[in-house]
Amino acid sequence: MTDTTEPRGALTIRTLAMPADTNPAGDIFGGWVLSQMDTAGGIAAYERAGGRVVTVAVASMTFIAPVKVGDVLCVYTTIERVGTTSLTVGIEAWARRNRIADRVKVTAGQFIYVALGEDGKKREIPAI
Repeated sequence: MTDTTEPRGALTIRTLAMPADTNPAGDIFGGWVLSQMDTAGGIAAYERAGGRVVTVAVASMTFIAPVKVGDVLCVYTTIERVGTTSLTVGIEAWARRNRIADRVKVTAGQFIYVALGEDGKKREIPAI
């Protein structure tokens, strides 16, 4: 079972949820949250792959709780698997309500990235 009291992984990005990012119900639009997660996953994948990566799949994505205007969205990443040319990044997003220390896990997912060379073709990911 996943721990829901503490984030798993490295804090990769933090951003403030703004009114322009709301859906008709007044919550932050899920696509905006997904975009923040993909950005964080891309940063983690780029660092591990040592260069350009592209998102090829969202293997899983679960919305757990809404994000509200004024929340600070904190996105954490963990490299879960490294293959020859692709890697899987586990991503959790947590909201700091009213910009204070209380955190609520709002989403979790697994995103898959492929490393690309300068020619735009798949390339091997170096071992560490």
